[in-house]
Amino acid sequence: MDISSIDPVILIASLMVSSTSILLAATGELIVEKSGVLNLGVEGMMIIGAICGFIICVEFKSPFLGLIGSALGGALLSMIFAAVTQFLRANQVASGLALTLFGLGLASLLGHSYTGIKPPYLPKPNIPLLSDIPIVGKMLFQHDVVVYFSIVSVVAAWFLFQKTKLGLIVKAVGENQESAHALGYNVIRTRVIAILVGGSFAGLAGGYLSLVRVPQWTEGMTAGAGWIALALVVFSGWKPLRLIIGAYIFGGFTILQLNLQAIGIELSVALLSMTPYIVTIIALVLISSGKGRVGTSTPGSLGKVFMKVR
Repeated sequence: MDISSIDPVILIASLMVSSTSILLAATGELIVEKSGVLNLGVEGMMIIGAICGFIICVEFKSPFLGLIGSALGGALLSMIFAAVTQFLRANQVASGLALTLFGLGLASLLGHSYTGIKPPYLPKPNIPLLSDIPIVGKMLFQHDVVVYFSIVSVVAAWFLFQKTKLGLIVKAVGENQESAHALGYNVIRTRVIAILVGGSFAGLAGGYLSLVRVPQWTEGMTAGAGWIALALVVFSGWKPLRLIIGAYIFGGFTILQLNLQAIGIELSVALLSMTPYIVTIIALVLISSGKGRVGTSTPGSLGKVFMKVR
């Protein structure tokens, strides 16, 4: 057992890769919840995105088409949730759970004949000068485009809600749906668009798992990542930039437990595998214990069914 054999540069670079899927899914779910909708179907949309992206990538020999296909797959599944909750006014919690179960089952069916196949490799962009910087270059500037997109998307979400009229409308709908309707905003349309955007992010997150993080199809490969993404939204207090901190904490412990296993730490493999989830739960408990800080950030109409009154 030699802890010094763990390279911190590789550790941090791996951390960024392992956090990307969770960060993408959490960003999408934050946008959805800001509009007042609670979608617990993130796990289902991620697994559908994973298999849709994998199939398209393998059939068309293009990882970029695969990533686009994964986003579309997640969006298509989210349309079911949007129709059921926004037009049929079904319970959002029950509908989200059903969406996850449906997604897991459908993905298993679609992916049955793709087990064991390796998809084409997603090339990494060459960033002149920056990628050649000692230590920092390897740590930060030798990743694939999706890693950078996940970070940019968080910043874009912050900008959307802080600096744009569209973001203010989404927040208004999420905070008080009746008042937003009285002001002339279309609550249903706003929420449907937010759900589709969230589904696209979740699907892309799943596609990144099957095409880059673990380039193969394995049934149930999301392994609870969708639920972690849901927890991170609460951890962030519904503030976009905090998602990066939460995702990197989880990703860091995921990579750390893999490295500890590799150097032969004499602990149960199951216990080490539990570590990232335990840390997430502890973080949620600690931040929730801050007298009302998280509660006051919760969108006022989150989970409420909108009934249009003329």
